[in-house]
Amino acid sequence: MRAIWNGAVSFGLVNVPVRLYAATTNHDIRFHQVHEVDGGRIRQKRTCSVCGEEVQYSEIAKGYETDDGQLIMLDDDDLSTLPVASGHEIDVVQFVPSEQIDALLLDKSYYLEPENKAVKPYALLREALRETDRMAVVKVALRQRETLALLRVRDEAIVLQTMLWPDEVREPEFETLRTEVDLRPQEQQMAASLVESLSGDFESDQFEDDYRQAMVDLIEYKREHGGGRPAPEPAAADEGDDMTDLLTALRRSVEAAGGKAPAEEPAAASAGASEATATEEAPAEEKPKRPRSRTKKTEEKTEEAAAETPKKSSSRSKKKADDDEDTATAKGRRTKTA
Repeated sequence: MRAIWNGAVSFGLVNVPVRLYAATTNHDIRFHQVHEVDGGRIRQKRTCSVCGEEVQYSEIAKGYETDDGQLIMLDDDDLSTLPVASGHEIDVVQFVPSEQIDALLLDKSYYLEPENKAVKPYALLREALRETDRMAVVKVALRQRETLALLRVRDEAIVLQTMLWPDEVREPEFETLRTEVDLRPQEQQMAASLVESLSGDFESDQFEDDYRQAMVDLIEYKREHGGGRPAPEPAAADEGDDMTDLLTALRRSVEAAGGKAPAEEPAAASAGASEATATEEAPAEEKPKRPRSRTKKTEEKTEEAAAETPKKSSSRSKKKADDDEDTATAKGRRTKTA
């Protein structure tokens, strides 16, 4: 066993250093919720009942709803003002007769093991409780909360039995119990005889959990007769979900700061990117072929235009040379006359 708490039992001027161990364990067979088709584990998501969005654990606060419908929210600063019990001492308040303890008040059980140097005072306290047939009412801090508990003897060990607070025990307010019933002496005597016939000493080893044993047998039978299959590996986490959560958090931060977040949603952007990628990867469609007759006519027109272009250029050059020659002749006549 592994100790879950270290401290000391304190009564009067005596301290007994001890270690605390859980005295009980749960043997219930635990099942996972799985998908019937492929055996995959079912995951539970935390969603808000108002906006319907998935809520991260860091965004969850404590809220108390009053009778008049008001929601009181508490943050870490509020909770830090509460008294926190963090001591490591089991303080004995009083010793009470065992018959005065209502078993309905008993909760969880823990064994107390003494430290090596505290074996003698531990044995002294144990024998004192046994001889006086009393239990010690104590207060102890477990999990940062003060708890009412009992110290009682079981074999050679001292047991710490946590208790419920008195207001946690409900009263049996049944109208039928207030009905007066006439019991005849013969009926009471017969009932007493039946009780005596079934009387005996309680030995817990004589009882076992038949339902759990039947469940174990059923599982073992199915395993041996091919009713099992390899447990599936969990699917890899989708990176897109993390990106979506990040963008959502950023968007909320911008809106909380008074800014205006972009209207484009991550899903729409991803869809647009996917469409663009699909367009790039799609093969280009072949253009329809034109009739060969139209193509031949077009080539003939292009050749005729290319042939006419040099003719026009030579005609323009010849005309320009004739004009220059006439100009030079006119200048010579003017000079001779002068």
